[in-house]
Amino acid sequence: MNGAQALIRTLVDSGVDVCFANPGTSEMHFVAALDTVPEMRAVLGLFEGVVTGAADGYGRMADRPAATLLHLGPGLGNGIANLHNARRARTPIVNIVGDHATYHHQYDAPLDSDIETLARNFSGWIRSSKRAEEVADDAADAVAAARQPPGQIATLILPADVSWLEGAAPVGPRPAPARNAVSEDTVTVVAKALRSGEPVTLLVGGAALRERGLRAAGRIAAGTGAKVVGETFPARLERGAGLPPLDRLGYLAEFAVAQLAGTRHLVLVDAKAPASFFAYPGKPSSLVPDDCEVHVLATGPDDVVDALERLADAVGASGVDPVLQPSGRPDPPTGPITGATIADAVGALLPDGAIVADEAQTGGLWAAGATAGGPRHDWLTLSGGSIGMGMPLATGAAIACPDRPVINLQADGSAMYTLQSLWTQAREGLDVTTIVFSNRSYAILNLELSRVGVESPGPKALSMLDLTSPDLDFVALSHGMGVPAERPEDSEGLTRALERALSEPGPHLIEAVFPSGF
Repeated sequence: MNGAQALIRTLVDSGVDVCFANPGTSEMHFVAALDTVPEMRAVLGLFEGVVTGAADGYGRMADRPAATLLHLGPGLGNGIANLHNARRARTPIVNIVGDHATYHHQYDAPLDSDIETLARNFSGWIRSSKRAEEVADDAADAVAAARQPPGQIATLILPADVSWLEGAAPVGPRPAPARNAVSEDTVTVVAKALRSGEPVTLLVGGAALRERGLRAAGRIAAGTGAKVVGETFPARLERGAGLPPLDRLGYLAEFAVAQLAGTRHLVLVDAKAPASFFAYPGKPSSLVPDDCEVHVLATGPDDVVDALERLADAVGASGVDPVLQPSGRPDPPTGPITGATIADAVGALLPDGAIVADEAQTGGLWAAGATAGGPRHDWLTLSGGSIGMGMPLATGAAIACPDRPVINLQADGSAMYTLQSLWTQAREGLDVTTIVFSNRSYAILNLELSRVGVESPGPKALSMLDLTSPDLDFVALSHGMGVPAERPEDSEGLTRALERALSEPGPHLIEAVFPSGF
């Protein structure tokens, strides 16, 4: 058995049975070995950002890692933006990067590069395999590292000769790492703050945003009067009728400051202390109120949900009923298409158990409100702020959950970063409906111009934020990659198009054109 065969067999035996790939010459023995391990599903992406973003979406929904297969340093470089997002989402991924044969580096071939330095930007674990006899152990270690709570990217660098040499053998899986128990002292300190009579805000993220965590946080809020706020861009948020509703911290610093105003105790529950996404002239970077004391209940490696439930017990709220989101949908919209009417169409038709990959940006400001009272669903967001995530994220989520419909709310500008996702969706027959919010502008940057102090931008500056001349034709682009698409003329047509897309198997795209603005 050669190294590649032992590697793939070890991955599958360790629970990693999907590999998103964009291979090159140095990975050909890995590609050939795929046929010897039929349990491994190999999914081709036509750009490395699709591969890494799909692995992120898969890991968020499957709660276990997929593998990637990337070609040398340049291939890894092409995939780094969505690996950055995955790192911020704390998604488990086994990131396999092919390398030149070990003896070939001395010749400094054109594609030679320092892969480890690139990988260090987003990886929690890095190793370069040295011998075919060791590669299976390296793979098992990589899977265990990726699964280290709360999840991380483990990068395994795979030299070509380690793949092709014989003498390798698979190894069994490593034990799954456990989460840490939060100390009783920590729970007691936070409970004291909640009983102080002073205003308390719980900022919840990560593992706290699943049903058990939300219910525990809701009981604490109902029993103590504390406010609960979610992190701005959660990796995965369970929501819908029958769950505690959750307002997320605003993206704009001014909104976040207003949400936290008056807070005397800020309790971090698998979330970071809030800071402005960018620095602005004359404005503070930290969003924590000046007279606020910050308490950390639990962090990513901790058993976050257990800590919340013990905190509910400690403040006498274990038997308190949390406030729950009532059921309700908007009416199907009428009239011209706007960001608000797109949101209403999605809210009116949202299927039970849907997964929403949200990269709608400014056009999607109304989407969360329009869907809050809909059937239970999961909401995935732009966790690391690097655009080009939505389409591949939806692709990976659909592979992780083939029995659930996936809706991708997708801004037009960021769609162009990883549009090749549509081809993979068509090839794999994935049930993904993409709605392109086509306002033909980098609209958020028009807002940011004024926020950074540019009062009178000139025509050259404004042209850098404009997506016209020529207009992008997403219907044609979608058809060119095998995905049915249409461009409705009004909100009634949009609702009919969405209803058709959700009722038919396979991928669909709807281009919703509307004026730029807020």
